[in-house]
Amino acid sequence: MRRRHFEVEETAVTILADGSFFSVAEESIFRSRDVIKRFIRSEPLFGVTLEPYRPGPDAPPLVVRMCDAAEAAGVGPMAAVAGAIAERAVMDMRDAGAEQAVVDNGGDIAFLLKEETTVALYAGESVQGLGFMIAPRDGVFGMCTSSATIGPSISFGMADAATVIAENVALADACATRLGNLVTDATDEVMSAAVSEIVSVKGIDGALAAAGGRIAMRGRMPELIRVAADPSKITKVEFLRNREV
Repeated sequence: MRRRHFEVEETAVTILADGSFFSVAEESIFRSRDVIKRFIRSEPLFGVTLEPYRPGPDAPPLVVRMCDAAEAAGVGPMAAVAGAIAERAVMDMRDAGAEQAVVDNGGDIAFLLKEETTVALYAGESVQGLGFMIAPRDGVFGMCTSSATIGPSISFGMADAATVIAENVALADACATRLGNLVTDATDEVMSAAVSEIVSVKGIDGALAAAGGRIAMRGRMPELIRVAADPSKITKVEFLRNREV
């Protein structure tokens, strides 16, 4: 697979696929963002609430998917936005004929795999040298990570990394936010209870929480391996940063 960094406004993604599908993913991301922005203009509360939100009967399918995921996780719908956009982009590449594709939307990753791939877990200085060996499975699936210490995510906890895997990528994203909120202390008791609560959500395969040098893991997570994070491959906003310099 070839790699491309792509940005539009505050969305920054890494696309891995045959190069002929890059434009499909980029166009999908533009469409998804337009759908969400239009809906926020019509229903502003959707864009700011930190509680589950039920849209009207005419809401677009992408918005409904975000709201369903948020309701299951007990968070606001924008907690599912990165995963939902990544998921839609990979689905569109699949529908265009791609057999293997990955979209990493700032740590919220959608996969379509026919071969194993390695994902490093990046959470700053607190979590280093760990990652996952992601095995192929039928269809699109996702692994999403939230953090209270790295990146722009809103979190009411203290997790360095809160990682969730599920077939439904929007759900994995929303539940990663919920998991991060639940890790309010880096004790075995709190972290174990947090991951246990998340894997009890219907549709969640597994969850991992890292905080204070401890790791708690429940459910069916990919194989945990030793792997160094390559800073050059971390998905982050680059163009805006360069304009500010």
